[in-house]
Amino acid sequence: MEEIKITDLSSASPREVADKIIDILDYKDAKGIKLLHVEEKTILADYFVLCSNTQLRSYAGELEYKMGLCNRPPRTIEGYNEAGWIVLDFHSVIVHIFNKETRTFYNLEKLWEAATEEDISAQLRKKD
Repeated sequence: MEEIKITDLSSASPREVADKIIDILDYKDAKGIKLLHVEEKTILADYFVLCSNTQLRSYAGELEYKMGLCNRPPRTIEGYNEAGWIVLDFHSVIVHIFNKETRTFYNLEKLWEAATEEDISAQLRKKD
Protein backbone atom coordinates (compact mmCIF):
# COMPACT_ATOMS: atom_id res chain seq x y z
CA MET A 1 0.00 0.00 0.00
CA GLU A 2 1.43 3.36 -1.03
CA GLU A 3 2.05 5.90 1.75
CA ILE A 4 0.31 9.30 1.63
CA LYS A 5 2.55 11.87 -0.05
CA ILE A 6 3.44 14.87 2.07
CA THR A 7 2.99 18.08 0.10
CA ASP A 8 3.05 21.71 1.18
CA LEU A 9 -0.57 22.85 1.57
CA SER A 10 0.18 26.25 3.12
CA SER A 11 -1.31 28.06 0.10
CA ALA A 12 -3.67 25.32 -1.10
CA SER A 13 -7.30 25.91 -2.02
CA PRO A 14 -10.02 24.66 0.34
CA ARG A 15 -10.79 21.78 -2.04
CA GLU A 16 -7.12 20.76 -2.16
CA VAL A 17 -7.05 20.71 1.64
CA ALA A 18 -10.26 18.65 1.71
CA ASP A 19 -8.85 16.22 -0.85
CA LYS A 20 -5.69 15.64 1.24
CA ILE A 21 -7.82 15.08 4.34
CA ILE A 22 -9.93 12.56 2.45
CA ASP A 23 -6.80 10.77 1.22
CA ILE A 24 -5.44 10.51 4.77
CA LEU A 25 -8.74 9.24 6.19
CA ASP A 26 -9.21 6.80 3.33
CA TYR A 27 -5.68 5.46 3.79
CA LYS A 28 -6.57 4.77 7.44
CA ASP A 29 -9.77 2.97 6.27
CA ALA A 30 -12.27 5.47 7.66
CA LYS A 31 -15.86 4.47 6.97
CA GLY A 32 -18.54 6.48 5.21
CA ILE A 33 -16.36 9.37 4.10
CA LYS A 34 -18.45 12.21 2.70
CA LEU A 35 -17.55 15.68 1.44
CA LEU A 36 -20.16 18.40 1.78
CA HIS A 37 -19.67 21.72 0.00
CA VAL A 38 -21.17 24.19 2.49
CA GLU A 39 -19.61 27.45 1.29
CA GLU A 40 -22.95 28.92 0.17
CA LYS A 41 -24.75 27.73 3.34
CA THR A 42 -22.53 28.89 6.21
CA ILE A 43 -19.62 31.17 7.06
CA LEU A 44 -18.02 28.40 9.15
CA ALA A 45 -16.18 26.70 6.29
CA ASP A 46 -16.18 25.86 2.60
CA TYR A 47 -16.27 22.09 3.16
CA PHE A 48 -17.24 19.56 5.81
CA VAL A 49 -15.62 16.15 5.73
CA LEU A 50 -17.54 13.47 7.60
CA CYS A 51 -16.45 9.94 8.46
CA SER A 52 -16.90 7.35 11.14
CA ASN A 53 -14.98 4.65 12.93
CA THR A 54 -14.49 3.27 16.42
CA GLN A 55 -10.93 4.62 16.80
CA LEU A 56 -11.70 8.33 16.79
CA ARG A 57 -8.56 9.46 18.60
CA SER A 58 -6.33 7.45 16.29
CA TYR A 59 -7.90 9.04 13.22
CA ALA A 60 -7.79 12.54 14.68
CA GLY A 61 -4.16 12.10 15.77
CA GLU A 62 -3.09 10.81 12.36
CA LEU A 63 -4.91 13.66 10.61
CA GLU A 64 -3.38 16.26 12.92
CA TYR A 65 0.11 14.81 12.41
CA LYS A 66 -0.03 14.38 8.62
CA MET A 67 -1.67 17.75 7.99
CA GLY A 68 0.95 19.36 10.23
CA LEU A 69 3.64 17.84 8.03
CA CYS A 70 1.82 19.44 5.07
CA ASN A 71 2.04 22.88 6.78
CA ARG A 72 -1.72 22.86 7.43
CA PRO A 73 -2.25 21.89 11.09
CA PRO A 74 -5.73 22.19 12.55
CA ARG A 75 -6.64 25.49 14.15
CA THR A 76 -8.57 23.71 16.88
CA ILE A 77 -9.59 20.20 17.88
CA GLU A 78 -12.72 19.63 19.94
CA GLY A 79 -14.09 16.49 21.54
CA TYR A 80 -10.79 14.63 21.77
CA ASN A 81 -11.55 13.52 25.32
CA GLU A 82 -15.16 12.68 24.50
CA ALA A 83 -16.31 9.29 23.35
CA GLY A 84 -18.33 9.88 20.21
CA TRP A 85 -17.36 12.89 18.08
CA ILE A 86 -14.13 14.75 17.32
CA VAL A 87 -14.08 17.95 15.26
CA LEU A 88 -10.91 19.27 13.62
CA ASP A 89 -11.01 22.80 12.22
CA PHE A 90 -8.67 23.35 9.28
CA HIS A 91 -9.98 26.90 8.66
CA SER A 92 -11.84 26.33 5.38
CA VAL A 93 -12.42 22.62 6.00
CA ILE A 94 -14.02 21.18 9.13
CA VAL A 95 -13.65 17.46 9.76
CA HIS A 96 -16.19 15.50 11.80
CA ILE A 97 -15.07 12.06 12.98
CA PHE A 98 -17.87 10.10 14.64
CA ASN A 99 -18.50 6.73 16.12
CA LYS A 100 -21.42 5.00 14.40
CA GLU A 101 -24.03 5.76 17.06
CA THR A 102 -23.19 9.45 17.33
CA ARG A 103 -23.16 9.89 13.56
CA THR A 104 -26.59 8.29 13.31
CA PHE A 105 -27.96 10.38 16.21
CA TYR A 106 -26.77 13.78 14.93
CA ASN A 107 -27.22 12.95 11.22
CA LEU A 108 -25.29 15.95 9.88
CA GLU A 109 -25.97 14.77 6.35
CA LYS A 110 -29.68 15.48 6.96
CA LEU A 111 -28.99 18.68 8.90
CA TRP A 112 -26.89 20.02 6.00
CA GLU A 113 -28.98 18.48 3.22
CA ALA A 114 -29.12 21.84 1.44
CA ALA A 115 -25.34 21.59 0.96
CA THR A 116 -23.94 19.88 -2.11
CA GLU A 117 -22.47 16.44 -1.53
CA GLU A 118 -19.39 16.16 -3.72
CA ASP A 119 -18.76 12.89 -5.53
CA ILE A 120 -15.47 11.55 -4.16
CA SER A 121 -15.96 7.93 -5.20
CA ALA A 122 -13.16 8.05 -7.79
CA GLN A 123 -10.77 9.38 -5.16
CA LEU A 124 -11.40 6.59 -2.64
CA ARG A 125 -9.42 3.38 -2.74
CA LYS A 126 -11.38 0.35 -3.83
CA LYS A 127 -12.29 -1.79 -0.85
CA ASP A 128 -12.42 -5.61 -1.18
